[in-house]
Parts: sequence; C-alpha cells; structure tokens
Amino acid sequence: MGAKHQHGRPPATALRIALCVTSFVLIVEAVGGWLTGSVALLADAGHMLTDAGALAIALLGAWLGSRPADTRKSFGYGRVEVLAALANGLLLGAVSVAIALESWERLSDAREIDALPMIAIACIGLGANAVSAYVLWDAGESLNVRAAWLHVLGDTLGSIAAIAAGIGIYFFGVTRLDPIVGLLISGLLVLAAVRLVREAIHVLLEGTPPGIDLEAIARRVGQLPGVRSVHDLHVWTVTTGQPMMSAHVDLEPDADPETVRESVHRLLHQEYDIDHTTIQTEAYRPPQLIRITPGR
Repeated sequence: MGAKHQHGRPPATALRIALCVTSFVLIVEAVGGWLTGSVALLADAGHMLTDAGALAIALLGAWLGSRPADTRKSFGYGRVEVLAALANGLLLGAVSVAIALESWERLSDAREIDALPMIAIACIGLGANAVSAYVLWDAGESLNVRAAWLHVLGDTLGSIAAIAAGIGIYFFGVTRLDPIVGLLISGLLVLAAVRLVREAIHVLLEGTPPGIDLEAIARRVGQLPGVRSVHDLHVWTVTTGQPMMSAHVDLEPDADPETVRESVHRLLHQEYDIDHTTIQTEAYRPPQLIRITPGR
C-alpha cells in the first residue's frame, strides 16, 4: 500500500458541490446543444445527465450508509448504493445507445453547426468539470466517492472532445467531426455502463472483491501458530469498500481458540483490510478409518 493522500473535505459536502456544478453545466450544455444544433454538446449533456444521477445516488448512498444497522437491516443500508448503481448503469447504457443512433444519422445528414457558441459552452463545461473533479479528488478514498470522481472525469474528457470538434468545424468546416465525436462519447458511455453493471452484479452475487485471492488467504492463515487447516472460506462485500470474511479453522491439539481467532483477525486486518470477520474454530478430527473384523 502506498502513501495515502490526506483529504480534508467531507465526502457528502464534496458530492453536493459536484452535483450542483454538474446540474448547472448540464442545463447550459443541453440548451446550447439545442440552439447550436451540436450533437457533441447534446452527447456531453447526456453524459452529464447520467453523471448528475450518479452523484445524486452517491450522495444518497453516503446518507443512507451513515444510518446505523437495526433489527430489520442487520447489515445496514449499504446495498441501496449497489442497487442504485445497477439502475444507473442500465440508464447510462440506454442514453449511450440514443446518442449513438443520433450521431450515426447525422453522419449521413450533415447539418450546419454554430461552432463558436459550441466551443464556448464546451469550455464552460470543461471548467466546471475540472472543479468538480478536484473537489471529489480532495474528498476521500472511498469507492463511492471514487466512482463519482470517475464519472466527472469522463465528463471532462467529453468536454475536451466537444471543444476539439468545434475547433475542427470552425477552422476546417468539417461538420462531420461533430457526429464522430458524438459516437466516441457514446462509446465511452457504453464502457462505463458495462463496468458499472458488472461491478454491481458482482457485489449482489456476493462475489470475491477485486484484489482478494482466497487461496493466498487460506495459505497465510494456515501458517499461523495453532492452525492446522482452513475450510469454508468466504470473502464478500455488503457494499463497495466493506469486505467481510467467514471461515472454519481447524485447530492443532492444545491450541487456544481465542488466541487463534485474534491472530486470524489481525492478519486479515493488517494484510487485506478486512475488519469484519466471523471465525469458527474447530478441534481437528482425523478421518475415521472403517475397521473390518473378519468373520469367524
């Protein structure tokens, strides 16, 4: 693990700022794209619409995640974030298909585009996205905030692409650059949607978190004093950034169960950042041999 950047801004505050900035630029780009006829600006506005939703979901997840567990939700409310991310990924895919279809249509039906307003509005979007990206980067290292930061970073790239298309249209009159950029942005949206849906489904299916090697964990636990073997090992996440582990540990003769449990928990915390562990210790029982007595 490398050195961590020290963050001073609360995640919820950063998400609120980024949501306000993104919503403002979304309106500006949508109106600007409609007035100038730029599908690149409309594509970027569509991207920002999904990202505004993602930021709202992240903010909701941060709020719900702070609620304590209760008797009806013993693991808390973290899965709300995962379900919302799944819905957001499906929405992102639908928007990307719509943008791609519109861009493809305009490739064969080039339209006049007012390049200067297009460039100006895209520059506004770029500046706002840069502010949001910095605010989120300075907010923390949770996966929730990092996902929001990646969405805003995608918006930043979209604004840069729209500016490039506007410059090409203004100086060279290549109007087809606009739908080409629209197709490129829709491609970015598809990739983001696929990744988001895949990660959400992986968590919902209680898959092993990325970077966790169950065989390596079993080997390390098996090397601890008092441990003979490990079985029924599971590592999963309730929500992003909250890994959990359960396992059965067979003990050596005369091993102290409480000492072994503390050693396993300490190992998982220090080497794998797993804080929630359920460890069942069991006395080792050798396989029973079937003894056959010959008949008389």
